[in-house]
Amino acid sequence: MRPRVDWMTQADERVLEFLHEKYIVASPSVIAANIDYTQEYLSRRCRRLTDAGLLQRVDASNYRVTDLGERFLAGEVDAEDLESDESD
Repeated sequence: MRPRVDWMTQADERVLEFLHEKYIVASPSVIAANIDYTQEYLSRRCRRLTDAGLLQRVDASNYRVTDLGERFLAGEVDAEDLESDESD
């Protein structure tokens, strides 16, 4: 079971799941078209997930899930490891 991380949103989990399940590198606009959130919102969330180490920015507009992101999806990461004082 995945940990509950206070700063994470449902969209964050959906972004991670989408990139993991499709095993692709994608931009927020491609992700948005597939999981029904706006590109602007997902751009912010992808940056936040990158700051937390769950996503990696591959180039100017594309992201992929990191090893930490994969471990989070598998329930192998403690919430404390992802908690942060940063605000959105």
